[in-house]
Amino acid sequence: MATRWRSLAGLAVLLAGGLHAWALSPAAAALFPGAPAIFQTLALLVLAGVLSPLRTPRAVGALSWLYGTVWLIGATGWMFVSLHRYGGLPAWLAALAVVLLCAALSLYFALAGWLWARWRDGRWWRDALAWGGAWLLAEWARAILFTGFPWGASGYALIDTPLAGLAPWLGVYGVGAVWAMAVVASVWSWRSADGGLVSRLAGLAATFVLVAIGALAGRPFTEPQGAALSVTLLQGNVPQDEKFIAERQGAMLRWHAEQLLSARTDLVIAPETAIPLLPFQQPPGYWDALVGGFPAGSGRHALVGVPLGDFERGYTNSIVGLGGPIRHADPEAEGGPYRYDKHHLVPFGEFIPWGFRWFVRMMNMPLGDFARGPLVAPSYRVKQQRVAPTVCYEDLFGEEIAARFRDPAGAPTILANVSNLAWFGESVALHQHLQIARMRSLEFQLPTVRATNTGATVVIDHAGRVTDRLPGNTRGALVAEVQGRQGVTPFAWWAGRAGLWPAFALAVLLIAVGRGRARH
Repeated sequence: MATRWRSLAGLAVLLAGGLHAWALSPAAAALFPGAPAIFQTLALLVLAGVLSPLRTPRAVGALSWLYGTVWLIGATGWMFVSLHRYGGLPAWLAALAVVLLCAALSLYFALAGWLWARWRDGRWWRDALAWGGAWLLAEWARAILFTGFPWGASGYALIDTPLAGLAPWLGVYGVGAVWAMAVVASVWSWRSADGGLVSRLAGLAATFVLVAIGALAGRPFTEPQGAALSVTLLQGNVPQDEKFIAERQGAMLRWHAEQLLSARTDLVIAPETAIPLLPFQQPPGYWDALVGGFPAGSGRHALVGVPLGDFERGYTNSIVGLGGPIRHADPEAEGGPYRYDKHHLVPFGEFIPWGFRWFVRMMNMPLGDFARGPLVAPSYRVKQQRVAPTVCYEDLFGEEIAARFRDPAGAPTILANVSNLAWFGESVALHQHLQIARMRSLEFQLPTVRATNTGATVVIDHAGRVTDRLPGNTRGALVAEVQGRQGVTPFAWWAGRAGLWPAFALAVLLIAVGRGRARH
């Protein structure tokens, strides 16, 4: 009987992890608003139902690890495309690398489950608090340790729910932790040692109270700043296998130059590495023509993704601003245009972790080792707005963006992300990155503009709603208006000063309050 139960429990958790991953896909989002949250909640209900009768920390830890592994493989399996199709790794090795990474990251959830099982005492409210703390601790660890890889965090599926009102207070991981507490309280109150109808009703009531707090927490911390900007967002739709082939770069360079120079909006933004060549590699006169097309005082500005640097000084994944006062057209010269260098680099894609150079040698990716830019970079000023750029993967790390809000007088009024997700083909990565950008707008209550190579090229308002969008995997330019906003949310205030350490402290507090005598 015990063996059969373990098999059934493992199968249920396997399916639940897959359901959690599916909740983060565009297929779930296309059904109706809030569908991702419903499917993710069903997944956790299954996990909670399986774990609640178990008594051994080892069994709970193992099933938590299985759930996390399946969830993360389903949510981040698109890495296989970049490793195999564009990186040149054999299919078996690329698949193995994805599985091993997800299995390693799920050890945080295994530890969380083990701790919860070790300390729970059967009273539903304490168990729910401890579970929320353990869940938060696991997501915190995945976000911060070994440079962090928090893609697919549970809070991203909750954007279109009342709990999104907690985002400007607690950030994405706090939202996920409150959701986890609410879900398991409704399950474990039915198995509480206290027993009885009162306990069950109290558990359900606690669930509704937590959701209601999220709904009531939504309040404005920012207000409109200056006049709205007109923006043009470019989407080149350049296949990744053509982007770095010299014979095929001419048409790509011409298209981006034509679009940049012909735009008549206040600001035009080209995606990450829209110009994939270092300045000395570009056709003669190409860069000078771009600079000359945005003379100081014209009222026209541009942000352009381009790699900079050389072998001696190191390379940077950068954004160059055109249209402001400059003394030199060279983007690398003192007194040159505005420049933003990417700070949070992608392991293996942009820097090589210690001990893994052998792995990178097997791949066929250009520009694989970049230098890191500063954490707190100045915003790019366009009229009355302060535009804060990020490059692709950087906008996963809201706590790092929050560092730019330490000085309220210079805090961003608009967030701008440039990306190139062609590395991952037509996968769920494009949809998930849009979820991430929407959450950043919620956390900071600021609009976000995204210029991407293949999608999603969008304008997002301060409430996380997509107001303008280009179809994915097409070439075009999105013209829209964006209203900047000023102000500092509670999340921006505490994360800007202490990073995610307050979230760690909250996790420890929840576990401490919920901890009881072990009952095994």
